[in-house]
Amino acid sequence: MLAQLGTFPALPEMMQASYALVVFPRGKSLPKDLPHLGLLKTVLARRDMKAAEIAKSPVCANAGNGSLVAWAMLDMEKDAFSILALIRKAMQPLLEEHPSEIAIIVVGDEAQRKRAAELSAFVALANGTPLPVHRKEENRILKKIAIYGFDGSLEHVRAAAEGNFLCRSLTVLPPNELTPLLFRKRLQKLAKAHGWKYDEFDMKALRRMGAGAFVAVAQGSETEDAAIVHLSYRHPKAKKTVALVGKGICFDTGGHNLKPARYMHNMHEDMNGSAVVLGILLGASMQKLPMNLDCWLAIAQNHISPKAYKQNDIVKALNGTTIEVVHTDAEGRMVLADTLTLASREKPGLMMDFATLTGSMEEALGNRYSGVLGNEEALLALAVETGKRTGERLCAFPMDEDYEEDLESKFADIKQCTLEGGADHILAMRFLNRFVEKGTPWLHVDLSASRSDEGLGGIATEVTGFGVVWGLEMLKAN
Repeated sequence: MLAQLGTFPALPEMMQASYALVVFPRGKSLPKDLPHLGLLKTVLARRDMKAAEIAKSPVCANAGNGSLVAWAMLDMEKDAFSILALIRKAMQPLLEEHPSEIAIIVVGDEAQRKRAAELSAFVALANGTPLPVHRKEENRILKKIAIYGFDGSLEHVRAAAEGNFLCRSLTVLPPNELTPLLFRKRLQKLAKAHGWKYDEFDMKALRRMGAGAFVAVAQGSETEDAAIVHLSYRHPKAKKTVALVGKGICFDTGGHNLKPARYMHNMHEDMNGSAVVLGILLGASMQKLPMNLDCWLAIAQNHISPKAYKQNDIVKALNGTTIEVVHTDAEGRMVLADTLTLASREKPGLMMDFATLTGSMEEALGNRYSGVLGNEEALLALAVETGKRTGERLCAFPMDEDYEEDLESKFADIKQCTLEGGADHILAMRFLNRFVEKGTPWLHVDLSASRSDEGLGGIATEVTGFGVVWGLEMLKAN
């Protein structure tokens, strides 16, 4: 659990908080009712700063009573990403001292205070608890956040922050602590704790079903502990069903096309897509969203062994499509192929999959955006617009049919990929499209922003949890 969250109207005791963030809207001058106004004016004078400069560079200072106070001026006309990044910058000196409590004071009109409270609370909740580490030193955990100037409910913010934190907490676990078997055991505990139905298709079941694309990748692990896990959430007033699909490669060596050390480092994070799905599921459950959710997690490892699949193998997927293997490090699209088939056979009203799938997406966008592709233009437009509102920015890419000419095979129905690289993020989508049942509205998110060394938006850690907040808003918007 993250910090306790309380909201209150303006109270005198807010001035006595040991750690305080004061958030106010951009204007020509400082608000007359701004808490710690005299101290702020003194700091600006000492730094020879104009008030408007706080909109770019938040200010922090010690009050006479020893309190540490930070001020952030928000331009409410900017996108959510920019506002979140500024709040994180302002809050950083407070969180660096590992406080047990923080006061957040919001100023402005009702709409401004609500928006500032939501974004500031998310940043504090998401960053106030450290991610799992294996060091003797332990940081204090932020236990309480008091919001002054807004007394409405922020439970939807807590749900988003809890989902994001779960995603990041799982993603950073070392690979010896999150093998497919250990991952499945964690999922069983989560399912029991939150009332989700848990089903799984292990390797024996997948072989019987004919899920040859998934099995081809997973057979390289001696333990054969891989599985496709199905978690389901049901609401009695649900009018729609959404399928969420996540790539869960717990470690990716590249297989026989072995990665060099530089590119194998951090490959325990190749299960991030499945962690995003779990974060969305947790957030939706906490908010009791009135819909049904089916979450399909493709959990495996891509190992090198005598049994591992190899270049030029021909395998048959669950839907009968034959695949010519071209590169064993393109394992993500293989495990997703059969998982998408299972998910889309249930005829969901919408299907979204999440995966750290291609290096070419990161080449195209860097790690500040993730890419999205889809089979409906209206869905793509909604995805991009939702990214602007949430601060998890998406760039849409095409998936025109003629791209698939590059995947034509002389020996099978389709090639897995090409050796040339290029627009592999688009080719991967064309490949996956072969395994989606007709009539299924579908979005594919290639998580190039799953890791950012400097943090991203409102998140201060390298692993960002990108996709959880966006996914929750997509559920509400669709």
